[in-house]
Parts: sequence; C-alpha cells; structure tokens
Amino acid sequence: DRQLRIPKLGVEGQLKLRKASVLVAGIGGLGCASSISLAAAGIGRLILVDKDVVEMSNLNRQILYRGEDLGKPKAEVAARLLKSFNPDVEVKGVFKEINRENVELFVRDVDIVVDGQDNYETRFLLNETCVKFRKPFIHAAIHGLEGRLLTVIPGKGPCLRCLIPNTPPLLRPVPVLGSIAMVMGSMQAAEAIKIITGIGEVGVGKLLVVDLETLDLLSINVTRNPKCPVCGGLK
Repeated sequence: DRQLRIPKLGVEGQLKLRKASVLVAGIGGLGCASSISLAAAGIGRLILVDKDVVEMSNLNRQILYRGEDLGKPKAEVAARLLKSFNPDVEVKGVFKEINRENVELFVRDVDIVVDGQDNYETRFLLNETCVKFRKPFIHAAIHGLEGRLLTVIPGKGPCLRCLIPNTPPLLRPVPVLGSIAMVMGSMQAAEAIKIITGIGEVGVGKLLVVDLETLDLLSINVTRNPKCPVCGGLK
C-alpha cells in the first residue's frame, strides 16, 4: 500500500490508473522502463507496439529481455513478462511498425501515448496524431549519458515540432548507457501517472535535460510556436 499512501493519490487515484489506457510506442530502452513502471503502478490497459525482434545489443538497456529471448518479437515478449508481473493489467503486444496508415488506430482509443521511439520520423508522426486527437504525448530521447523529456498536452503548451521543427540527422548506432534509458523511461511513466491522477505538476512547456555524466539537471522553458504546422492552429 506504499503507493496508496502518497498524498493526493490514495484509492481514488488508484482507481483512475486502473481505468486508464496507455500506448507505449516502441519497447526499446525507454519503452521497457516506462512500461514496467506503468504496469507496477496499476495502469489498467497497456498497448505495446514495436516492429523489432530482440537482439544481443539490446540487453544492456532493455530490461524486459533475456538471452533466451533473442530473435523473438519485443512487443510479444514484453507483454508476456508484464502480464506475469501484474496479472491485473491488460497488456497487448503488437508486433508491427507504426506508420501513417495505422497510427490513428493506435492513438485514438488510448488516454496517453508514451514515446519509446529511436527515430524522429515516427516521433513526429505520433506527435502530429496526438495533437489531432488531443492526446497527451510524453516524448523522451537518449544519447550516451544524456536524456531529454518533453510532455506535450495539445492546446496547453508546445508540441514536439515547436521544439524541433526539422528532422534531425539519423546517426546509427546511437551510443547509450543503460542507466539513462531507465531514468528517462521512469520519468515518462511518472508524467503519465501525474496526468491520469491529477497529482503534482506536469512538465508542459519545459524541456528537461538530464546528464548522468555530471549529474546536472536542466529545465528549459519552451514556448508554443504560433506558426507551428502541427499545433499552431489549436485553441
């Protein structure tokens, strides 16, 4: 009952979590950490979507997978493990790529979307769709020992395209320390929990930069761009 003892959460907040549904889009380092935190918190329904299978290079940071899972679809492995971890949570694993043809099917029926992607093309697509359906979008990105977090609440603050107007160059493979994936994924889960239950302050309009090399935390105010092609017309 430690979670129920949190001021302003209690039984009422726990019931809100139980009724909520969250899409975790990408079950890599970020998605593993966020989904296990959400399942542990008692989210009622989790949709896990990923197009990849487990590879050896994943195991330093993607904490839901083991050596015996190599070659298996990440979404299906993660769904089975989370279901065994908390049988009260409905978990659906979808072994599929998110693209323009199917993104609305994934987004429109959930309450929140958590960004576990490793490319900005899909991130921008999710951001655009979340703005269209007025769904909160919790973005995070990691590189080396650094992570960044931006919570998008359509109509109340900037979206991802306000922060990053153009697609950054894709560098492969991206160096990542496993610890930063767990830190940022857990922060994404915390933002989702706060949105659902109404406790605490959600980081709308703030880019949080976490540097594990120096242990610095930097909060940068981000304003909404009235000319943003995605959210500029929202009221």
